[in-house]
Amino acid sequence: MKYAIIAALFVFALAQGSLAQDSSQDLASITQYLEDAKNKMIEEMNKVFQQNDLAAQAQAQAQTMLESSRAQLEAIAPQVEQQLKTVLSTMEETVKPLQEQMQPLLENFQREMEALAQKLTEKAKAIAN
Repeated sequence: MKYAIIAALFVFALAQGSLAQDSSQDLASITQYLEDAKNKMIEEMNKVFQQNDLAAQAQAQAQTMLESSRAQLEAIAPQVEQQLKTVLSTMEETVKPLQEQMQPLLENFQREMEALAQKLTEKAKAIAN
């Protein structure tokens, strides 16, 4: 009977060792999974921070370019305004006489079109009757 008890204890010890080994493997795989998940999260967070840094840099560069362009445009704006005034004045001097010459022609054309429309209306009424 002593041998049976010793054999039973031996079997239980082997079973316990086997279970301990299985649980240590499970613990190792869980630890590895958690480590991988942590590394993945750190990697993703680094990417987000890098993208935010790039976006901030791009925004700063765009702002600098806008301010530079604005300064350049403000510097040449009075010159452009003066040139536009000169061009508009010249165009007005050129267009005004043409407008005065065209006005009688346009009025005559309008009268002729009205007369033609009147004749066509009268002919259409005569045909309809």
